[in-house]
Amino acid sequence: MHIIWTILIGFVAGLIAKAIMPGDNNPSGFFLTACIGIAGSIAATYLGRMLNFYQEGSSAGFIGAVIGAIILLAIYHMATKK
Repeated sequence: MHIIWTILIGFVAGLIAKAIMPGDNNPSGFFLTACIGIAGSIAATYLGRMLNFYQEGSSAGFIGAVIGAIILLAIYHMATKK
């Protein structure tokens, strides 16, 4: 059940990250936006655990997921820059 909440929060975080960081080369599909949000949520969870922001067994909150998604979206922008 824990991973399902991480995925749901990541999905919404991806949508918000895309709205916060508009650009010409944003992922143009629903699936890519959701994947960036989910990956951002998972990255924020594990990075937060490594930095002792979160206890073992807890996940990143909504704000952490949005920040993780924004960072991954910025990396996506740099990787696909023309």
